Amino acid sequence: MVLAETFQGIAGGMGIAASRAQTLVTLTSTILLPLCLMKNLSSLAPFSLLGIIGMLLTVAAMAVRYFDGSYALPAGKFLEGLAQFPTFGSKGASAVFSPNAFIMVCMLSTAFMAHFNAPKFYIELENNTLERYNTLVTVSFGISILIFSVATALGFATFGKSSLGFVLSNYSSKDSLIGLIRVVVAFSLIFTYPLVFVGCRDGVLSLLKIPEEKQTNSFLNQLTVAILSVITIAAINLRDLSFVLSFGGATLGNALIYIFPALMFRKVVKDMGDAAPAKLKNETYFATFSMLLGIGMGIVGANMSLQTLK
Repeated sequence: MVLAETFQGIAGGMGIAASRAQTLVTLTSTILLPLCLMKNLSSLAPFSLLGIIGMLLTVAAMAVRYFDGSYALPAGKFLEGLAQFPTFGSKGASAVFSPNAFIMVCMLSTAFMAHFNAPKFYIELENNTLERYNTLVTVSFGISILIFSVATALGFATFGKSSLGFVLSNYSSKDSLIGLIRVVVAFSLIFTYPLVFVGCRDGVLSLLKIPEEKQTNSFLNQLTVAILSVITIAAINLRDLSFVLSFGGATLGNALIYIFPALMFRKVVKDMGDAAPAKLKNETYFATFSMLLGIGMGIVGANMSLQTLK
């Protein structure tokens, strides 16, 4: 969905009118599919750094446009031709106590949906002690929180409640600075996409319990085409990125953060029987509370997300 928004924005800046379906089908068949069919993705690893640089440049460009007033009411130089003008309410900080705040909480939950990569990162970490791994997690999460917090603040300060799920879509197609940023974001997304896709494909193989000896190149190629086709069709029909993030966070995100870890921890302690230390047994109560909290937030968040469709 992000790629569709990005490439449609690039095409618009070039004066090319391409539909969402045309953009995604072309992109998937000519670029994403060949990359995802690669058996060795080690050559793409350096592009992860490019993704980080792309995010930093995006935040910098958003800051430039906020502080130079290019989109400020009533006479910002890029306001003409915008689909939605910036709109600001009057509730202020008190709006954080609104039930709608659960939508934001659920969006934030999607940050933990790549946890399937955690064991891989630990195994591949040089001198992989728990201390070094904890440092890696703390620093990387700290940088991510900083980048996305600043981006969220700048986007909302510029467009208010008119902010779209993919904030770059708010900016004018005539804005050359943002046009350049769209190209940078597109480039970084394309070459990091296969790294995430492989995790998805491995998860499907594990879920279907496909024996390793049956995971031939031919079978993996067919599975790759099938999964990419499903993803592309879904991206063509799902247009509201903010809904996907909020509903996905309320369901899958909350399950990964609060429910599944609690269930696994309770099972481990139960299997230990009388050998389980009292500290671990007591911790199961906290795990249960965490699970119930996640279920509650998921129900409220999913309900609020569905209401945005009305």
